[in-house]
Amino acid sequence: MEGKFPSPETTHLLQRIKEFSRSIVEDLAEGKSPEISINRFRNYCMNPEADCFCSSDKPKGQEILTFKREPQTYRIDMLLRVLLIVQQLLQENRHASKRDIYYMHPSAFKAQSVVDRAIGDICILFQCSRFNLNVVSVGNGLVMGWLKFREAGRKFDCLNSLNTAFPVPVLVEEVEDIVSLAEYILVVEKETVFQRLANDMFCKMNRCIVITGRGYPDVSTRRFLRLLIEKLHLPVHCLVDCDPYGFEILATYRFGSMQMAYDVESLRAPDMKWLGAFPSDSEIYSVPQQCLLPLTEEDKKRTEAILLRCYLKREMPQWRLELETMLNRGVKFEIEALSVHSLSFLSEVYIPSKIRREVSSP
Repeated sequence: MEGKFPSPETTHLLQRIKEFSRSIVEDLAEGKSPEISINRFRNYCMNPEADCFCSSDKPKGQEILTFKREPQTYRIDMLLRVLLIVQQLLQENRHASKRDIYYMHPSAFKAQSVVDRAIGDICILFQCSRFNLNVVSVGNGLVMGWLKFREAGRKFDCLNSLNTAFPVPVLVEEVEDIVSLAEYILVVEKETVFQRLANDMFCKMNRCIVITGRGYPDVSTRRFLRLLIEKLHLPVHCLVDCDPYGFEILATYRFGSMQMAYDVESLRAPDMKWLGAFPSDSEIYSVPQQCLLPLTEEDKKRTEAILLRCYLKREMPQWRLELETMLNRGVKFEIEALSVHSLSFLSEVYIPSKIRREVSSP
C-alpha cells in the first residue's frame, strides 16, 4: 500500500541501487569510463531446426554500455535518470506508470520507448521484475466469474455478481485472500467477446473465471493470470480470432513476449491450451463463406514469420499445423462470426463443446 514502510526486499534493492550509482560516480571521478553490462534474453529464435536453448531463462548474450561510444552516452544518461526516479518511488513507497515517468522529463526522454528501454535495462541489471521497481502498468484487463480477492485492502467480490466485469488489479503483488469455486479459467482476446459471455450469463451456467486483456494483454493482466494459476491450479483455455494477430495474443500469454523475455517466468501461462478458433472450426461449425475473410499480404508475412519460431516445433507442433492450415487456405475469421447461427451460439454451443473435448482428451 502507498505510504507504508519499505519491505526488506525493497530496502535491499535500494541498497543495491545506491552501490551501483556510487560505482558510476567513483569511475567518473577517477577519469574512467564506466562500463555497464546488460544481459540479453530471448524466449524464442527464428530457426525451427536449431538446437537452441531459448526455453532456458539464462541470458543469451551480453551488451556493454560505455561512455566511450557516443551513441550509448544518451542511453546511459536516460537509464540513470529513470533509475533516480525509481529510487525515489521506492524510498517513498509510491507507484507510477511508465507514462508517468515519461512526463516527468518529456524533453529529455523525447519518446516513451526511451523510458521503456531504460526500465527493461534496470530490471535486467538488478535481476528483478517491473513491479519490484514500483512501476505499474495502466490496467486494461477485465475479470468476472467464480472468484473473490482483496487488493491493497479493496474487496473484489466477483462471486456476488458472477457476470459483472471487474477491473484486473494493477497492484498484483498486493492481491491476497483469493477464493474461487471455478473449474477452469477462460481467457478471451476481445472485450466484445467478454461482454457477449456476460450478457449470456455464461459464468452462471459454467463454473469458471473469464479474463480479457482487451486485445494485446498488458503486464497486469498477464501477471494476474499467472497468480491465479499459481494459487488455484486450474486449467487455462484461450479463445482468440482465427488470424495471425489472435495467435500473437495467444503466444504472448503462453510463451511471453520478446520485449520482456527477461521476466518471462512471472508473466507466462505455461500450460495454457488453445481453445480456438481453429481454421478447421469454419467447417466443423459451418461458418458461411461470406464470414471468411481473405488473408492480406501482411497477414501472410506475419504468419510465415510466426511459423519460424522455435517453440512451435519444440513444444507445440499441433499449433504449427493449425497455422499452416490457415496459411494454405488463405482465409481468416473472427470469433464473432460464429454468431451467424445465433447470438448465443458462442456461449451455449461452441465454448461448452470445446471445453468438453479438452476435458475428455488425454
